[in-house]
Parts: sequence; structure tokens; C-alpha cells
Amino acid sequence: MNDSICSRVNQRRRKVRLPLVTTTDITTNHPLPSGFTGRLGATLALKLVLTALFWGGTFIAGRVLAQAMPLMTAAAGRFAVAAVLLVVLAVRFEGGLPRLNRSQALTTAALGLTGIFLYNVFFLGALARIPAGRTALFVSLTPIMTALLASAVFGERLGWRAWLGICVALVGAAVVITRGDPAGAVSDIGSSFGLGETMMMLAVASWAAYTLISRKAMESLSPIAATTYATLWGLAFLAMGAAGEVGSIPWMSLGWQAWAAIIYLGAIGTVLGFIWYYEGIRAVGPSRTAVFTNLVPAFGVMLSAVLLGEDILASMLVGGTIAVVGVTLANRR
Repeated sequence: MNDSICSRVNQRRRKVRLPLVTTTDITTNHPLPSGFTGRLGATLALKLVLTALFWGGTFIAGRVLAQAMPLMTAAAGRFAVAAVLLVVLAVRFEGGLPRLNRSQALTTAALGLTGIFLYNVFFLGALARIPAGRTALFVSLTPIMTALLASAVFGERLGWRAWLGICVALVGAAVVITRGDPAGAVSDIGSSFGLGETMMMLAVASWAAYTLISRKAMESLSPIAATTYATLWGLAFLAMGAAGEVGSIPWMSLGWQAWAAIIYLGAIGTVLGFIWYYEGIRAVGPSRTAVFTNLVPAFGVMLSAVLLGEDILASMLVGGTIAVVGVTLANRR
């Protein structure tokens, strides 16, 4: 009798706990995996905006590095710096790295292949061939590609407000990047679509895939652990490609700008940026996190104006404001 009563009580407890296992995102009207909150707090929003700022700086640092050394070596240098810092963070804050099971090993290897190896090869390859502003125009397509892939792969359905926000942010980014002439830029790209543009399209596809795979990684790994393992995998892939380049580089003649670019890309563009991006994916999912990347080209063009002496145009201010409105709209509950 007592066993029967206890059994019924336990069943009721389990029923009460069930809603805590799966959270529904009001913006997407779609169940989120365990660990997803669907809430974008002010602190997380600030982290994602700063991530966009840091990644905007990678356009400048990446172009400096791409002109100083072969792209495989440049990318390997970036992630060698990041790997050291990430391992230190993992030991300091989490007591070390967790032991991976087969599924986690495959997932983090896929992260390293898509978001680190392929993305950087295509990204730096494009920067070596076309201007930074032109590459930024392609980066602004990332949120839409991510949302479409998330819908196709995970069945993630965005509400009309989120889609409107993504489109508004895209328009704002386009206004900034094209200096107020998006139609002319699209026409120019359409008439001169070369190897550099093709590489940037492949970079965007690689990053969208990375963002979606990150969702799987967040189900069982912390942002630091996932970022660290992805970086180690990516570094291993890049090191194989860089092995034949190292001997031909005049290391002693590299200027301080190249070394500063490696440190910036590794410490700021990777360690801080990637960890905070993972936090966003864990909290609100890939589509709503990816929309913040529409701020990246805006920051990139503005930083170019500040650091490289380019003119600050009214279109930058207007487009940047439109992009911020779009991001806010896409993440409004």
C-alpha cells in the first residue's frame, strides 16, 4: 500500500517537473532544448553587441595579417594564441576540460572544421583578394542563412517580428557597408563576382553551419569547454595546412602590426567573442543570436574610419541605427 502511494507521488512529481525540461521560446513558438532559456537579458545583450564590435575589428586585423603571411599560417597563429588562453580559462574557472564521449568528440570536431578551419580559410582568403568593406557585405547575409538552415534542420520557426527584425538589420548593415548605395553595390557584385566573393559566400555558409552545430554542443558542454575543444580541433586542422608554409615566412621581418593582429584575433576575436556567442546560442538559440552579426559589418566599417582614417559618413550613422533597431526587434519578446 505504502509502495503504491509512493509510486503515485513520484509520478506526480515527475509530471510537475516535465515543463522544466523543455522551454518554449515565445519569439519562435518552438520548444528549445534543455538549457535554453529563451530570455535575452541586458547583460547578455551587451556581451553580444561587444562580440559584434570585437568581430568588426577582425576585418582590419585579418586584412593586415592576410597581407603579411600565408592564410593557413595566419589562421593557425590566431588559434594557437586562443588555444593557450582558453585552456588556462578552462583550468581556472572549470577545473579543467571534461572528458568527451564519442558524440561530443564528433560535435566539437565539426565545430572546429566549420567555424574555425573552413571559415578562416575562406575569410582570410577573401580578405587577401577583395576589400574589407566588400567582404562585410557578405557577412551581413549570415543571420538569414542561419535562420533558414535552422528552420530546415531543426524545424525552428521564427515569428513575423523576428523575421522583420532580421530583414531590417540586413538593410541597416547594407546601408553602412555600401555607404548609402546598396542597389549600386549589389549591381557591382553581380557584375564582378570572382574568387574572393565566392570564398566569402563559402565563409558565410561555414559560419551558419557552425552556429547550428553549436546548438548541439550546448546541450552537454559549457561555453568555455565547447569553445576550447572547437579551437583545439580547428588548430589541428589548420596546422596541417600551415606545415608547408612556415619555412617560407620571413619571421624576423614581420612588423609589430602583424604580431598585434595575431594577438587581437586570438585573445579578443576568439576567446571573448566565441565564448559570449556560445552563451547567446545557449540562451536564445542560433537564429536570434546570429542576428547580432548584422552589427559586425557596421562596426567593421566604422572602425576602419576611426583606425584607418576613412571618412565617417551620414550613411554609417543611419545604417548603424537601422541595424540596431532590427536586432532589437528580432530579439523582442
